[in-house]
Amino acid sequence: MKILVIKTSSLGDVFHTLPAIEDLYRYRPGVTVDWVVEEAFADIPSWHPLIRHVIPVAWRRWRKSLLSRQTRCEMRDFRRRLREEHYDLVLDAQGLIKSSLITRMARGTKVGLDATSCREPFAARAYDRTVAVARGEHAIHRLRRLFALALDYPLTERFGYGVDHARWQHPDVRGHYWIFLHGTTWDTKLWPEAYWRQLAEMVASSGRHVFLPWGNEEERLRAERVADGLATVKVLPKMSLNSLAAWLAHAQAIVGVDTGLCHVAAALEVPSVAIYGSTDARLTGALGPQMQVMASSYACAPCLSRTCLKKEPGDIQPPCYREISPQMVYAHLQQRLAQQV
Repeated sequence: MKILVIKTSSLGDVFHTLPAIEDLYRYRPGVTVDWVVEEAFADIPSWHPLIRHVIPVAWRRWRKSLLSRQTRCEMRDFRRRLREEHYDLVLDAQGLIKSSLITRMARGTKVGLDATSCREPFAARAYDRTVAVARGEHAIHRLRRLFALALDYPLTERFGYGVDHARWQHPDVRGHYWIFLHGTTWDTKLWPEAYWRQLAEMVASSGRHVFLPWGNEEERLRAERVADGLATVKVLPKMSLNSLAAWLAHAQAIVGVDTGLCHVAAALEVPSVAIYGSTDARLTGALGPQMQVMASSYACAPCLSRTCLKKEPGDIQPPCYREISPQMVYAHLQQRLAQQV
């Protein structure tokens, strides 16, 4: 049986789909799966052994220059590649109008969420068969349910991502190390820098290394301040997602905030803590067998705001993060690691 999965973006959404792929791998042996995904995330589907072909789409780039000749040529080539093969099932796992249009281009029986279940109800008109999946569950569980109903197999409560760490070589580091994923998009998602420094001192004092990746100049400078004067705390060079995945896959533990990289940590099933203050982890947050979300119970959290209205003079970060101390994070991971010995 040949299946085409449409799940183009974003980074977290792509990782949220891997547990459904793992279910399919377990319950429907012999199927082959191709996956349409945004070009920026084209490496990720191949992390799972079930994926045969990855078909990149560049809609994020194309929409900026729809009238250019190059864009039209690339779109024509994409459509031609999409139609090269007939699939037994074309499954839209995105539920958006743009993904439904891609679904219509492909050859095979089209299946997706019904109008009451998908984010953009008009998308349901594109499918030959629709599936109802109740809202209110985490995206991972909704996707697992969509796949199970579309392909008629049972679900268990436990789930995994099915990513093999052996695909990445162990970094050239002696001893155990932790990774701090300190960067994110909103200021209100940032854990206080002083807390990162305190946690780095605790981990360094235990004889472990700490490595800090970064993606922009602000994050690089913060990483250097956290590492300053600590011999076993180092700032990593800027690297691609696939290169960073090697460091994450072999880490002893990972600490992060509400960032796409925490979804990577969850997928790699490394003991991890994801810290949430202003945002809500219940529907789309980092989730996995080894992932622990520490969310603030502050009165206004989660506010879902890019600007904190509760900060007082002298506050650098939103006050909701005061409840999630470095000591709490360190103690949790120490306990988790002790249970694995």
